[in-house]
Amino acid sequence: MFKLFSGTANPGLSHKVSDLLSVPLAASEVVRFENSEIRVQVAENVKHQKCVLIQPSSNPSDTHLMELFFFCDALRRQEASKVIGVIPYFGYARQDVQHRPGECVSANVVIRFLESIGFNKIYTINLHDEATEGVFSIPFKNISALPLLADTVKDYLGASGATPEQVSVVSPDQGGIERARKFGEHLFGTPDFTLSLIEKRRNLQKIHQSKALDLYGNVKDKTVVLVDDMTTSGGTLIHASTLCMERGAKRVMAAIVHHDFSDDAPAKIQASALDRFFTTDTIALKPEQKFDKLTEVSVAALIAEELKHLA
Repeated sequence: MFKLFSGTANPGLSHKVSDLLSVPLAASEVVRFENSEIRVQVAENVKHQKCVLIQPSSNPSDTHLMELFFFCDALRRQEASKVIGVIPYFGYARQDVQHRPGECVSANVVIRFLESIGFNKIYTINLHDEATEGVFSIPFKNISALPLLADTVKDYLGASGATPEQVSVVSPDQGGIERARKFGEHLFGTPDFTLSLIEKRRNLQKIHQSKALDLYGNVKDKTVVLVDDMTTSGGTLIHASTLCMERGAKRVMAAIVHHDFSDDAPAKIQASALDRFFTTDTIALKPEQKFDKLTEVSVAALIAEELKHLA
């Protein structure tokens, strides 16, 4: 078996995984000092033990990443036989290429840290770009929560309402078309369905600013499901939902894996044309981030299933 540890980024998810596996969370301590430094202590014997740490690198990403690194170092110093990191939300994943000359490639830097600090394997959920998997030189697995979200949307619509004739799956940008295709195939159980695309232009000089330019595909008189891996400001989703309604959609909902919300995103999404916002608990949802249109489902069972088969 293994020792299961939880960082402080999303203890609620860690407890759910612990309950499903009937594996108690191992004792540890994370201290935050007034000068913003943190200290991590493993509070039980892990010598020659396989250890799993659950810690998304969500906002504040830098703080949670340092905690992740320190946990691994502490476990290594106590002679753990293996250290496996479960990072449900992989922060910095969107910074995976140089968009402008002179930019760092932050995702690659984070991966190098994970490797050099001593992780033996990393799990994550819906990495922003699957091509980033190739950067890892240690074992890595990218788990998909899209089937979970598709099942949730299907339950909401009812089996009779989730047919290709009634529903159009839409990618809110060009980069997510394959993600939307996989979602649709699970939703309908067939590759034969309406897949639409919104052409988006992002302002690289201003953060969280983009514009929906055009929509390719048929959404008229259909329920639209916008599919994406994450949202922060909500701008892309809101513009996309407005454009779909202008093109004759009956209603628009969103299926988003990671809710990496900015402060004003929940209020803006609640006030938008979106009928429903489906998401997961890869990131801990703060009380003030809850809103009526939001439905959150847990990825705990996906993680637990993977950990059952650890070699």
